[in-house]
Amino acid sequence: MNPRLDQLHPYPFQKLRELFAGVTPNPELSPINLSIGEPKHPTPQFIKDALVAGLGGLANYPITQGSDALRVAISTWAERRYGVKLDPATEVLPVNGSREALFAFAQAAVDSSRHGRRTVISPNPFYQIYEGAALLAGARPFFLNTLPENGFRMDWSRVPDDLWESISLVYVCSPGNPTGKVMSLDDWKELFDLSDRHGFVIAADECYSEIYFEEGKPPLGALTAAQQLGRGFKNLVVFNSLSKRSNVPGLRSGMVAGDAEVMKKFLLYRTYHGSAMSPAVQAASVAAWNDEAHVIENRRQYAEKFAAVMPLLKDVLQFEAPDAAFYLWARVPGGDDAGFARGLYEKQHVTVLPGSYLARDAANVNPGKGFVRIALVDSLDACVEAAKRMAAFVGEAA
Repeated sequence: MNPRLDQLHPYPFQKLRELFAGVTPNPELSPINLSIGEPKHPTPQFIKDALVAGLGGLANYPITQGSDALRVAISTWAERRYGVKLDPATEVLPVNGSREALFAFAQAAVDSSRHGRRTVISPNPFYQIYEGAALLAGARPFFLNTLPENGFRMDWSRVPDDLWESISLVYVCSPGNPTGKVMSLDDWKELFDLSDRHGFVIAADECYSEIYFEEGKPPLGALTAAQQLGRGFKNLVVFNSLSKRSNVPGLRSGMVAGDAEVMKKFLLYRTYHGSAMSPAVQAASVAAWNDEAHVIENRRQYAEKFAAVMPLLKDVLQFEAPDAAFYLWARVPGGDDAGFARGLYEKQHVTVLPGSYLARDAANVNPGKGFVRIALVDSLDACVEAAKRMAAFVGEAA
């Protein structure tokens, strides 16, 4: 087996199961799981109908590039959402969810030859796929801490000067997981200038981009920023997904868009990798990308939950309202995030994710330590009930 597999860390939810081993939660309370970012809102019926209507396509092998209809639907959505015109033939690819694509992209983008560019930058805390993708591509991850004193931004001045020429790929996540922070135009300009100077590729993970709180004011995306700065898409590739936007995590459908030259190489890789999307899933995806009404309703439900939950927690946990996404990134009393999560599970049957499980020690600190990630993915009533139980747990422990 590939010895690089031995470098992979246990996934956060495996560590969470180990943390809870031997714990018997309060049997009088129903379980509420706010640890995993899995949408619980119902899948819209019209998407299910489109999936069923597309079942005839199961008689055919799909092509890796996806159908013309799907690529046009994605590019049309990108024009509505980001104000950019993408060539459906060369600048857009459907993928089997952003997770699969974010991993696969590193395998194609990293130059792991003996004298190649063998460093991948990742935010810290981070989505664990970035690290695994880098390691299995033969690269060395460099973790750039996002800290509260810096507004949870990636501070590029912390990258050693002699490291830049070894970097193949930089992962960024905006809106951020777990912080919910959105990169500003100045942030994008700084990153684009660094990419233009040093030649690395930017992988912009935007799978939470459609979960925001003021209708008509979406978070700035990388494609929009590039256009506003008059830069074009050179060495920029954006990843997005229907999972959060349309409440279809089981559909495994997303998109990649950006630099046509980079996309051409990525398509070549995917052709060999066997990454074609099922025709039935493509049909459902076309329907989802072409509709915004269900997305607006989805946002309304998340906004309602944040408005109800944050006042209940503001006196017991320290947090800032996220710019976007469906997470609260909250500092816990005492600073023991794992102990907090274990105690909350035992006493109140509520599951949250310790922040230290989402981060690595870097620059002598684990930037997730002392925080928990609270995913407001369950129903309004369940999230409110969980917040009340968290407040009670902190009150009992005080």
